[in-house]
Amino acid sequence: MTSRLKDVAALAGVSTRTVSNVVNGSAPVAEETRARVQAAVDELGYRPNVAARNLRAGRTGLVGLVIPELQSPYFGEIAGMIVDAAQHRSWTVVIDQTFGDPEAERRLLEGTGGRLVDGLIISPWSLGPEELATRARNVPVVLLGERQAQGIADRVAIDNVLAAEEATTHLLEAGRRRIAAIGLQPHLHNETARQRLAGYRNALRRAGLEPDPALERQTSTLHRKDGAEAMAALFDDAVHPDAVFAFSDELALGALHVARQRGLRVPRDLAVVGFDGIEDGQYSSPPLTSVVPDKRQIAERALQCLADRIYSPASGVPPLDVVVPHRLEERASSGSSH
Repeated sequence: MTSRLKDVAALAGVSTRTVSNVVNGSAPVAEETRARVQAAVDELGYRPNVAARNLRAGRTGLVGLVIPELQSPYFGEIAGMIVDAAQHRSWTVVIDQTFGDPEAERRLLEGTGGRLVDGLIISPWSLGPEELATRARNVPVVLLGERQAQGIADRVAIDNVLAAEEATTHLLEAGRRRIAAIGLQPHLHNETARQRLAGYRNALRRAGLEPDPALERQTSTLHRKDGAEAMAALFDDAVHPDAVFAFSDELALGALHVARQRGLRVPRDLAVVGFDGIEDGQYSSPPLTSVVPDKRQIAERALQCLADRIYSPASGVPPLDVVVPHRLEERASSGSSH
């Protein structure tokens, strides 16, 4: 016999509205209650009629995820976690990539966002606040990443300034004094690189060191190739850092590759710290020290923000600025120079 919503409620000892909130992700529910309802759902084999529910509510059951690059390990991991978390809400995730192109970001915000999906999670690299604010009026939007989002839409990110300060301080405490920063991106509206540069400079100044422009290197993207090129340029310009803070793990892996090619011993001659906590860093030689964002929480909080906007569009709650935790994972690439 097919189980009904009220059967789940009776078994779990809660109201049918609470069961609906758990199944639909439409309102916060205490973790203990959520677990009890989920156990009842599993025991009874209850399956909501998602299509009928969405049709009645005028929704599609689809949410969009727009990221800069599918090939990026960091965004690939985030996308996988968002898809996994969305399944628990009976949502299907439609994924697209922009490569940071402003026209692609506009098209996806106007087209996919406005016509096909109930809400959109996007990591914009190129659009400025005014354009984002204009387009976010037509569909619930959650921003991923570090940009000034006040009054535009909910934003989920880590504290990049603090994380970069911690990474740089770690290198300073290991005895490093000529710390290169690789990954400046002044051509993008995205605040990520600016905030990581600010944290890097803050840490140096607290240690009594003035930032050296020769040690700060721009990159067009955050790939291994860019990290390798920036590291090679430091050597070719006769700039001799004793450490590198790279603004992504991919940049750090490229820098490691060139350091080995040039005969440097890591970490004895050159310490390296990355950012993003991608799985590849655990298996580099030596394993890469990295700032690790709580990617699982980024995914879950972004979806919760989106659910709140989809199910309560007239709540009057101003856009939220959600900061999730991070940690510095210390590995062999950043040991002491002594």
